[in-house]
Amino acid sequence: MSGNTMWALVKEQPAQGLWMKRAPVPPVGPNDVKIKIRKTAICGTDVHIYQWNDWAQHTIPVGLTAGHEYVGEVVEVGPGVEGFRPGDLVSGEGHITCGKCRNCLEGHKENCKEAKGVGVNRSGAFAEYLVIPSSNVWPCNPHVPEELYAIFDPLGNAAHTALSYEVLGEDVLITGAGPIGIMAAAIAKFSGARHVIVTDMNDYRLDLAKRLGATETVNLKNRRLADVMKQVGMTEGFDVGMEMSGSQAGLSDMIKNMKHGGKIALLGLLPASTQVDMETVIFNGLNLRGIYGRKVWDTWYKMTTMIQAGLDIAPIITHRFDIRDYEKGFEAMISGQSGKVVLDWTHIND
Repeated sequence: MSGNTMWALVKEQPAQGLWMKRAPVPPVGPNDVKIKIRKTAICGTDVHIYQWNDWAQHTIPVGLTAGHEYVGEVVEVGPGVEGFRPGDLVSGEGHITCGKCRNCLEGHKENCKEAKGVGVNRSGAFAEYLVIPSSNVWPCNPHVPEELYAIFDPLGNAAHTALSYEVLGEDVLITGAGPIGIMAAAIAKFSGARHVIVTDMNDYRLDLAKRLGATETVNLKNRRLADVMKQVGMTEGFDVGMEMSGSQAGLSDMIKNMKHGGKIALLGLLPASTQVDMETVIFNGLNLRGIYGRKVWDTWYKMTTMIQAGLDIAPIITHRFDIRDYEKGFEAMISGQSGKVVLDWTHIND
């Protein structure tokens, strides 16, 4: 940082890329916490912003600092803040909620209708400093490795999805082997599922899913899901489905292979034009639930305690780069030949 400016990855132009620029250091309000960023991770949302796809073009303002997956150190707190002090290692919830709507008042902040996303609707964490309300700050447990906190945001999506239905002793289908789908597989198996089967068409990520706990993986280009179900001795379909692919084909395949009364959690962002076989949903008594973000703070607590209890998600981090090589990190994500990519900010001013 120099004076009142800092290095930040900014969407400077309405075109592909992010630009490392000097940006103003955000001011600290009375209830805010200022965090010096140590590590960030690249999210699929960040890739959309980087590539400047249709969603980004109608959502992201030019000039925005991107990023919302991070871990860092508290360097300043507002006069109204209690419970945090300079030197604390922290991460944070990326959805800034209103605190006034019915859902917020009832303790369901994940459903706040006025939520604003860090790095989407307001300045993000791809910067030397991030300022957020203290109510969004999560204290890091010293017994959890620091870099894992940089991926607590997507791990939280996985945990919220994987724990939305009881999986103990159940057969689980996960469509989509992106990093969140892979981490959901790890959580489902850790939570006692019998079979955890992951489908995709990317062998690299299917292999990674197997490393993290999937009992079977299916590349739909050369294997049939029905054949794998028969191979492992399943006779009535899946008890729980987790749709992570954002693909109509993935959802259709899932609905077709659920047991009667099966439960489906939907996290993948499906196209608005998606058609659902409602006849099967109704006559087979399927339960479909949309999942968004993380429960605050229930999901964060469970992530921490599961890791302390032995959940190993460290292999999902496959690439690490100095922030000055951030373009290599985005290339790795875009290639599909990676898990999570972590960027180190600690040497930005060297």
